[in-house]
Amino acid sequence: MTTTSLLPSLRTLAASALLASATLALPMAASAQAAFPNKPVRLIVPTAPGGGTDFMARVLAQKLTDKLGVSVVVENKGGAGGTIGSDYVAKAPADGYTLLMGYIGTHGTNPALEKLPYDAVKDFAPITQAAVAQTGLLVNPAVKAQSVKELVALLKAEPGKLNYASSGKGSMPHIAGALFAQLTGTDMTPIHYRGAAPALADTVAGRTQLMFGTLVSGSGQIKNGTVRALAITGKKRSPLFPDVPTFAEAGLADFEVPQWYGVFAPAGTPKDVVAKLYQASLEALKDPELQKRFAEQGADVVTSSPDAFAALVQSEIAKWTKVIRAAQITAE
Repeated sequence: MTTTSLLPSLRTLAASALLASATLALPMAASAQAAFPNKPVRLIVPTAPGGGTDFMARVLAQKLTDKLGVSVVVENKGGAGGTIGSDYVAKAPADGYTLLMGYIGTHGTNPALEKLPYDAVKDFAPITQAAVAQTGLLVNPAVKAQSVKELVALLKAEPGKLNYASSGKGSMPHIAGALFAQLTGTDMTPIHYRGAAPALADTVAGRTQLMFGTLVSGSGQIKNGTVRALAITGKKRSPLFPDVPTFAEAGLADFEVPQWYGVFAPAGTPKDVVAKLYQASLEALKDPELQKRFAEQGADVVTSSPDAFAALVQSEIAKWTKVIRAAQITAE
């Protein structure tokens, strides 16, 4: 047989080999995708340890570990009002192994405050909303006011003399304080900290006189009397603190500052990975123990589909842009 006559046979064999290789590669690729997750998942908390976001992330991570079958490890990357940790996740590989415990600051108010190194809408793949916590007006026990009305009178009698703590310039507690002052015609001095935990600690110590904090971060101090809650946001009183009136009951119905939390992945994360993370998160958030622990801290579990969560983010940015511009608040 000549070399020329062998060519068709060789070509046929080569084509068959390529077809077989491609056929084998398909189930292998599908198997690789189906294997997610096959290593630990990191849940980035863009705040300092000890605050409300950190608490809920750690409770959720425990349950996600059970649902996903791999360790879900919480890492704190605080600073710049949540921007540092959020930007870290936005630029992480879009493979589902680096997630963000975002909240109203990272995906609601920050985009209205300044030009961010990330786009809160385009650079993330929303997984699900996780919870909503109401905001409380917390005062040091040395403050004489026993109600919102009495506090307003005190602030008007001594304008600028009372300090309120925030978790950073442009943070939700800062915005809440500015909104309160705007609605009541009062003047307070904001003192900014790197996170809710140190802000609350200084309010307990009396270095600041009051703060606007979530019940998640402040419930322990309210229970032991190291701070006093004058009112909370929301349409009804908290079952944890039935004696604390709502702001509407206290005569300030327009003061509505609920804080929401949710899980995000980097944009471009494969849809099947997003779907698996969503399903695992949904199952984790339905866990009775998790719901009980959230409720004990004043937070309600609220879930949503990825699409619904994406719509919430866009609506929150529009809402808080109006509030921030009216109050003339700027970031660092």
